[in-house]
Formats: sequence, structure tokens, C-alpha cells
Amino acid sequence: MQHRILHGAEYNPDQWLEEPEVLEQDIALMREARIDTVTLGTFSWSLLEPEEGVYSFEWMDEVMERLERAGIRVILATPSGARPRWLARKYPEVLRVGPDRRRRLFGERHNHCFTSPVFRERVYELDRRLAERYGRREHVILWHISNEFSGECHCELCQEAFRRWLYDRYDGDLEALNRAWWTAFWSHRYTSWEEIASPSPLGEPNLHGLNLDWRRFVTHQTVDFMLVEVRALRDGGPSLPVTTNLMGFQRDLDYFRLARHLDVVSWDSYPLWHGRGRTTPRVACGELDHNWDPEGRDWVLASGVAWAHALHRGLGGGRPFLLMESTPSHTNWQPWSKPKRPGMHVLSSLHAVAHGADSVQYFQWRAGRGGSEKFHGAVVYHDRRTDGRVFQEVRELGGILERLGGMEGSRVEAEVAVVFDWENRWALEDAQGPRNDGRLDYVEECWRWFDAWHRRGVGCDVVHPEGDWSAYRVVVAPLWYLVKEEWADRVARFVEQGGVFVTTVWSGVVEEHDLCHVGGFPGPLRGLVGVRSREVDVLVEDEVRRVAGVWGVCEGRLLCDVLAVEDEGVEVRAVYADGFYAGSPAATRVRRGRGWAYYVGTLLAQEGIDWLVGELMGEAGVVPALRVVPEGVDVSVRVTEEGRRYLWLLNFREHEVVVELPEGVWRDVLGGGERRGVLVLPGYGYAVLES
Repeated sequence: MQHRILHGAEYNPDQWLEEPEVLEQDIALMREARIDTVTLGTFSWSLLEPEEGVYSFEWMDEVMERLERAGIRVILATPSGARPRWLARKYPEVLRVGPDRRRRLFGERHNHCFTSPVFRERVYELDRRLAERYGRREHVILWHISNEFSGECHCELCQEAFRRWLYDRYDGDLEALNRAWWTAFWSHRYTSWEEIASPSPLGEPNLHGLNLDWRRFVTHQTVDFMLVEVRALRDGGPSLPVTTNLMGFQRDLDYFRLARHLDVVSWDSYPLWHGRGRTTPRVACGELDHNWDPEGRDWVLASGVAWAHALHRGLGGGRPFLLMESTPSHTNWQPWSKPKRPGMHVLSSLHAVAHGADSVQYFQWRAGRGGSEKFHGAVVYHDRRTDGRVFQEVRELGGILERLGGMEGSRVEAEVAVVFDWENRWALEDAQGPRNDGRLDYVEECWRWFDAWHRRGVGCDVVHPEGDWSAYRVVVAPLWYLVKEEWADRVARFVEQGGVFVTTVWSGVVEEHDLCHVGGFPGPLRGLVGVRSREVDVLVEDEVRRVAGVWGVCEGRLLCDVLAVEDEGVEVRAVYADGFYAGSPAATRVRRGRGWAYYVGTLLAQEGIDWLVGELMGEAGVVPALRVVPEGVDVSVRVTEEGRRYLWLLNFREHEVVVELPEGVWRDVLGGGERRGVLVLPGYGYAVLES
């Protein structure tokens, strides 16, 4: 697909057809900015098909020819993310219905029913024609399916599709569904499939099995629609690889299920650098909840962004991903449109490459004059000048990416993984106990473990419970609330073969239908970890428990298991130092085969996680990329198939930092020459070293 790391932008020439001089300028400016790839056609449906069955491709033909002559490659998008007005007017069924059972009006984007046969037919026909017309052009390298899939529809078409999906899932056995959803509670038993409806605040919002299956169905139906688009492209042209732009840890869809059908994983990353407030990884992942760091520590946010990059590597089975969208300057939809400080654009873009990206691409190439994103950052802004800082930094980055040729396709080195599962998240957030104050944050808790490894210079991946764990020495599964019996068996084999496994309080609580495991928690993991939860203490407000471990004394937060040891081989690594259960185990481990299984009975403060990670490194023989990682320095390693190792050092502080290099002589890929001993990184500086 490519011969270097791509440098590109979303290009919307359809907004400028009345100003042909703008289109003439764009190619020259792209060359000057060292842009070699554009994403084209994302929101062009109303121009490509101005009325039903009437197609207008002439304007895109001209744009395609200009790009091809200039040697600029094209990622061609299908325009289904925003349907035209005529479609909604003629076929109202294509508009979504909300949980309140009200049909939405035309407007915004992503406001369509994925089940609608009409919508599918019109999308299929347009996609097929695009593939026939452009799919064989040499400079078209990738299909971009729709745009940022999200949301759900509760129309009658979707209700019927949901019932059919459930019928297949439960093999036509309605009583099996009643048992799985525990409908005897509140006398909510179903007596016919026609009685089943999606969750609604007007009806059935608290049947957890229903809620969980509905979320699974929404993912299924979204994927099913996406595959209609893929089929149209395959029917119309050659088998170019396909992608769609994902959005980090967004809640709506199980990306592990969706990514199985993509040739390349890509995502849109919009962290708010230099922000304020309490930093969590959500700032990196498109789930802004107004939390930033009080001290504006960009390196803390960088860890959250690295966590999101690791997710998208994991979605692709460890392969490189594409950074499909980022901003060269600022956004306009976050709480404030703060520009990147000088040097941050280059640094943050290289950060994506360091953690597995094979592209740096922007929304957008040229800022539009109107619409809701007219003040969103762009390579070419409203003044249309090229002597400004943003354009020059984009150009600088393009030159750097050219010098990184040969690194594309290489993988990030990682011996550790954190388990993440959307179904677990949905079930945990729906649990209605033991905490209902929103502080039991699954995404953040997983990130805190990732962050502990990351700050030590240890590569860490994100894996699914059903993924391949064979490459890892340590796997951590925090708040693993939903655990299937067969998953517990997989974990046991991983440990017996020499792996180190860690899980925490409120794990192994329910099975795949969101029914509680019987016999005590952590359910099917009990035999592995050798402990049982007698009860769970909920710590309210700022209440904490002191935890005294072999590593030191730290705090336990939010939840505390009162544990019973059920296996004489269990070693107590920490005890509670206060509370009515003072002296009882807070963290344990047990040898199983050649490995270790750890259970942490509380959510440790970060200091406690850091101490435990130090112990795990020793137990598993995990060696960090650097002996000492200075605060503020982001470290990662990418390895090619031929075995070439690239050490990435990125300084997210404003002042210089001294880094002690590993032994040996390193080739400075970007700076030239050789490095050994120590290396001085300036503020927002970076280095890529090859061993």
C-alpha cells in the first residue's frame, strides 16, 4: 500500500468548486508542505448524487487527475457518513429513531438507520460506481469506509432486526433468553419474541441482559452495514484494502468486533495539549469529560495518548495503524481552542509514529469558510498564507517523515499487555452497585496500569480476552467484571506456561449474560488466584484504606475486598492497615505451574501500582528500554521484520532533559552521526536511534 510513512490531510475540494483558483493553488501548496496523500470524498454525497439515480463525477474526475499528475496518493472515502437532504425527504425511514422512540429530523451527520433497506441500497449503488470509476487508478491506495461510525437507531426496522438477531443468538429458544436475562425479576418474563423491544427510558431501561445484548446488536448491525459497503467496493473494483476511522475508547461500539473486518486500523486523535484540570486518558480518546491536569503536564497526557495508540495497535493484532485525523494546530469543538505550542505539532505527531502509526494525517487541509468546523485548525487557514508557524511546522514534519523511510510496517516492542473489553465496560457501567457515583472508571483504571509500565520505559499493548497472549510475559486485567468460564481457562493456561497474571477487586463477578457467578467472587478465577471475596467495602467521598505491602505503604481507593485465602500456597503480599478488616489480605500471589497469579483486592493508588509493577518486572524478567526514564520523557521501541530496533525518545517538557542511553553505539536516524553515553533532549525535543 505504501513505501513510506504517509503524510496527508482530509481534502474537501467540493467546498471550493466555485473558486477554481483555490483548487489550482492546492497542489502546489501540498507539494510545499510535503503532503503526499489526501483523503477525498468523505462528505461529498450531495454532489456525487444530487438527486436519486443522477450521478455527477466530473468534478471528482478533474480533482483525481490533478492529484495523479502531482504524484499525490488518494485514500478514497465512501460518503455514507452524511446523506443528502433529498434522501431523507423522499425516504424518512433512513432517519434514526432515538431511545425515546422519536424520529430525528434531517441534520448533523451519522443520523441514519443502518438497517434501512433503502439506505443500504442507495449506499451500495453509489459505492459500487465509485469503485468502478476510481478503484483501478494507481494512486488510489485505500478505501475509507464512511466516517466515525457511532450511535444507534430504535426504529421498527431495527426492532425487528434485533428480534431476529436474538432469535439466532438463543437458537429460537425464548425460555433460554428469559433465563439469560433473569426476567423472573419484577415479573418481566417474555412470552413471545414480538414483545421484545430495545432499552428505553420510557420502558425497559434496567434489564441488564437486555442492555448488554442490545449493545452487542448495535455493534453487529453497524458491522453488517459496513460490510454492505465493502461488498459494493469489491463488486465495483479491485480488492484495495479497507479501513474506517475509529475514535479511541468511545463507548458505542465494540471495536474489537468491528476491526476484524478491516485490512488496516485507523483512528482520529485529538488530545488537548497544554490543558488544565485532572488529566485522564479520555482527553486523548475523544471522550472529553473536562478533566485535565492542574499543572498542565503534557507528559501525563502523552501517556493517555500512548494508551489510545496501543488500543489501535491491539485492534489490528499488533500491526501498525494509520493516524487518520489529527489537528496541525487546534480544534474548535473542545472546551477551548488552544493552539499547540511551538514544537508540539512535530513532537505529538512523532509520538503517534513512535507508538505504531504508519501515517500522520490531518483534519483538515484547508479551513472552510462556513459550517460548524470553520474555526477548526487546518494546514491552510483562512489567511491562506504559508509563512505562518503551522504551515511551516507541517512542512518540517513532512521532511522528518521522509527521513524515516524503511520504518513503516515495523511493530512496537511490548512484553506486557492490559486487557480491555467493551462488553466488560458496558456491563460494569450498568451494574447498579456497588458504586453508582461514576468514580468506578474502567477506562481510567486500565490506563493507570498502562501508565505504570509506560513511565518505566516498558512497551505495553492492549489485548482482548480472546486475543493472542503468547508474546507477553505479564498480562493485567483490572476491574475484569465480566468473565466467561472459557476465558478463565485461557488465563490458567497462560499462567501455567510461565506468564504472570494480575487482576483486581470486582473481577469475575458476572458471566456473559450479566448474571452473577455463584459460589463467590472472583467467580471462575477463584481456583486460579486462590482467594475469595467475603464482602466488598465501598469507600465513600475521600475515604481511603492504608495498604501495607512488602513494597511499602500506600492507599487503597474506592473498593476494598475482604478476602479469604482458600489455597495454602497463596502468599500475602500486602494487608490492610486499618478498617474493620485490618490485618486481612489486600494483595496476594500464588504459583501456578511456571507462572504467578496475582490478586489485588483494592484499587491501589498510583504509588502502589508502581511498586507492584516493579515486583512484576522482576518476577517476569521484563527489561525496560532505558534503565532510568526521566520524568516527562516518552520511550518506545519499534522493531522491523529484519530485527532493526528503533529507540524513540520524546521530551514532553519545555526544558531540556538528559537521558542515559543503553550501552552500545546508536545511530542517530534524524540527527546523523553516532550516539553513546548520554543524550540531551531540548524542550519538546526528540530523537530516533537505531541499534
